[in-house]
Amino acid sequence: MQAAPVRATAIPSFTDALRAVESLLMSSGQRTARRNAWTSVLEDRRRAKDRVEAERVLEEVVASRMS
Repeated sequence: MQAAPVRATAIPSFTDALRAVESLLMSSGQRTARRNAWTSVLEDRRRAKDRVEAERVLEEVVASRMS
């Protein structure tokens, strides 16, 4: 006797579910604008982090030359 075939369906992630709802509620232009805005926020955060690190390195160089 053979076992009945099992059909597995992946459960969507929370992000996938949000994207599905977003696609139903917004036109593609709005989705693109929101995605671009979020990408800009992430890039601004990365630049700010890099700026803080550069300032720290410069302060260390100045301090080491003064001593």
